[in-house]
Amino acid sequence: MARRNEQIEAEWSAYSQRFATSLRSARERAGLSQEDVAYRAGLTRYTYQKYEKGESRPGSPANPTLRTLLALAQVLDLPLASLIPADVPDLRAR
Repeated sequence: MARRNEQIEAEWSAYSQRFATSLRSARERAGLSQEDVAYRAGLTRYTYQKYEKGESRPGSPANPTLRTLLALAQVLDLPLASLIPADVPDLRAR
């Protein structure tokens, strides 16, 4: 069972990195700084920077709340689905 959990965590970490890339690309296309996006979404710049690194806190894959995801999509003027990578890992057996 431990091996399965390690695999799920590795998949989630890789998925978080794809989310980070998507978020960074969307921000750059919008012509906004990290500080602009953070302020408009009601986040600290530090928290936003962590999301662009694919982390929630150092060493922990990103896991923003639904409210945060919606705020980011609104700030970036994008549908939420365009921020979230399509190939979601199977999280049912965590």
